[in-house]
Amino acid sequence: MPEKKERTIIPHQGGGVFQDLAMRIKLILRLMADRRVSPWLKLLPIGSLVYLLFPDIAPGPVDDAAIIWLGFYLFVELCPPEIVEEHMKALRRAIPAEWHEAPSKEGGEEIIEGEFHEEP
Repeated sequence: MPEKKERTIIPHQGGGVFQDLAMRIKLILRLMADRRVSPWLKLLPIGSLVYLLFPDIAPGPVDDAAIIWLGFYLFVELCPPEIVEEHMKALRRAIPAEWHEAPSKEGGEEIIEGEFHEEP
């Protein structure tokens, strides 16, 4: 019987554009839910989303994506750095996992089994 190997699944740090965008959105959602972040500061991403719904508020040729990016960027940059770092560590933390070799079924199909245990 094969020996069980203890492994850790670590999220890839050098992700692509979509992975980085997903991480940024998760960070913003976590910061919006955090009571330690000022409610006034939370108006930045909300205001940029309101601008997306009503783009004629600002006169002139302002790109909608630039306004949304600026609002979200300023929100993260103006949040207290220790709170941002705490949430980033939680999003990047390693997920403990256990590797199991599964026997092959007839017909070439493989059964993949696994267990997930979250550390406190």
